[in-house]
Amino acid sequence: MNDALQPDALSIHRTLVTLDTHIDIPWPTGPDPFQDSTRKVDLPKMLRGGLTAGCFVAYVPQTTRTPGSEDAAYSRALAMLDHINRMARTQSAIPVRLAARADEIEAARRAGAIGIVPCVENGFAVGADLSRIAAFRARGAVYMTLTHNGHNALADSCTPRRDLGDRGNEHGGLSMLGKAAIAAMNRAGMLVDVAHASRDSMVQAADESRSPVVSTHSCISALCDHSRNMADWQLDVIRDVKGVIQITAVSAFLKANAKPEEVTVADFADHIDHAVKRIGIDHVGISSDFDGGGGISDWNDAGQCPNITIELVRRGYDRGALEKLWGGNFLRVMRVAEGLAG
Repeated sequence: MNDALQPDALSIHRTLVTLDTHIDIPWPTGPDPFQDSTRKVDLPKMLRGGLTAGCFVAYVPQTTRTPGSEDAAYSRALAMLDHINRMARTQSAIPVRLAARADEIEAARRAGAIGIVPCVENGFAVGADLSRIAAFRARGAVYMTLTHNGHNALADSCTPRRDLGDRGNEHGGLSMLGKAAIAAMNRAGMLVDVAHASRDSMVQAADESRSPVVSTHSCISALCDHSRNMADWQLDVIRDVKGVIQITAVSAFLKANAKPEEVTVADFADHIDHAVKRIGIDHVGISSDFDGGGGISDWNDAGQCPNITIELVRRGYDRGALEKLWGGNFLRVMRVAEGLAG
């Protein structure tokens, strides 16, 4: 790393709107987010790392698909969203704001507050009741991933759960309910997140959605052949619908079978480089998946976010490009989704 570039990169980093689009929260209990803790993301670390805002996800694990388990998943998602909302409204020495719209993220940055952005991970929580999507958005949810590990009633996952009886391909991509769910998300102004979705589900979602689809935490298959990563033709689909892929800091997605200590921000930037060269700077962004499996040797918590900017500056990314990668592209697609609501 060229140390001569570091001071300038750090000064740029501190002036950017920096958004991490996928952060898990401990549930049901965990350390106080307003105190330095064992979490990879807490408010002190976000402050130190110059992280403007974070998408905190209400994650629902996949279980056997019964009405009772879907109802339980819905209740969990609501409880987690309520917890995220309470965090955003807590008075503390570190100012925070709920930021459920693109303008609110930028306003929080101008006010010197950290933006708390609620999201939902795993459409399993919808069950067969599409009215639940509006309930998620009413609690501020900006996006919902269609699936997690395992197929659900909406779509096939890229990671079938054999222990739950999943076949390799159940719906052939989206189910009819999944297509209706995407229409409901469009009406609610929520982004459709295709991370974890099968390749058929992903391309069908891109075709069905009136707003651009996003993948909030994925990497590049051409550099690391993993089921969670995107092939080049999928990147082309993201570009064609004006969506965004958010490159994520999961070691095994960045280098085959790698442990976190074996992966660096240079490896992370390789995936950004590939995506930018393939589909353009307007369709690529940054996420961590911290506290949900993300973390590499030199970006292992939110306090180390400047290391990403330092590496990207070293590679020649200018301020305009950094603005797009660190949040501008994601804010753009948020605005499109918001504009289609109703």
